[in-house]
This record gives sequence, C-alpha cells and structure tokens, in this order.
Amino acid sequence: KEEFENNLIKNLTHEAEKIPADEALPIALDWVNGRRTPDANQELKAAISHLSLGTKAPHIFKALVNAICFGSKKIVDRFEEEGIKIEKVIGIGGVARKSPFIMQTLANVLNMPIIVAASDQAPALGAAIYAAVASGVYPGVQEASRKMGSDFEAEYHPQPELVQQYARLMQQYQQLADFTESAVKSPVKVKNLNTA
Repeated sequence: KEEFENNLIKNLTHEAEKIPADEALPIALDWVNGRRTPDANQELKAAISHLSLGTKAPHIFKALVNAICFGSKKIVDRFEEEGIKIEKVIGIGGVARKSPFIMQTLANVLNMPIIVAASDQAPALGAAIYAAVASGVYPGVQEASRKMGSDFEAEYHPQPELVQQYARLMQQYQQLADFTESAVKSPVKVKNLNTA
C-alpha cells in the first residue's frame, strides 16, 4: 500500500509538472479542515470549481498544490498586513524535503525565495536551541542557532515568467473563496418536493 501511495504521488507530480501554468485548470480551496486565514473559520470547507470532461487526475493534483500554496500566501499576506515583513521562507519537514514541485510552486506564488532545512527534526531542534538559551549555554537565539542549527539542503527562487500567471490564478482562488464563504453564510433553501 505504501509503495502504491508513494508511486501515485510521484506519478501525479511528474504529470502535473508537464501541465503548462497557463493551461485551464480546476480551482481548488485548501480548506479541508476549515479556513486557516484570514480569520480562521472551521465551518468553511474545501471546494473545487472549473471541472470539465477533460479534467484528469494530474489537473486536480496541480489545482490542490496551487490551493495549498495560495493558502500559504494568504498567511504571509496577513502577517505583512499586520506589519511583519517576510523576505524569505524556511521550509521544514516532509513536503519541503520531498517535493521540489510544491516548493517551486510556493516560491512562485509567494514571489520570494524558499530555503529548505536539512534536518528531519527541525521543530525539536528549534526547541533545543531555545532550551540552550534558557539554560544559559548560549547568550542568545542567534548564537545558539549558528552553533546548533540545521544546514539547508535546497533553495527555490521565483521564476519571473510564472509569477504573474500564479497571481492571476490567485485571483481565481480568491473569487472561489469569496463565493464559498457567502454560500455558507446564506445557504440555499431547498424546497421539500415530497408531496406524499
């Protein structure tokens, strides 16, 4: 089963990479467990639009990858709206280390560089760095990070020729998001047609 799943993702990625960025794709929302940002709302759920008879599994896979990246952009945008400037992103963990396709898409959507930490245990390493500072081993987080931190194994940069295409897709994502949220706030009443 695990081998099948690994090959499935690998094959979907390979086929999705062949799809030109300007080809008509489904638009998906990444709200499988509710919307994360802006303003978390667990009542909102994922949606997908622009399906056609020509839609194939790699199209849906690419739409879901885009949705994850667009959701991440909404998070970055929210931080920046609150005055926190973000110039680059550090990717950690499984997806960041295993999927160059997703990381490159994210770099294009965010229009900023992404570096990927080499550590398999980045959150634990971060906790250890803070513990070393709290216990007085190092005077500050930056010095502790220099001594204890992970190296980086990959770096992704925005591809200027694709950034604008992803910006247009982001607008479609936002339109679907607005429509979905308004539909949840004002559900359509279905008339009971049972006359028995």
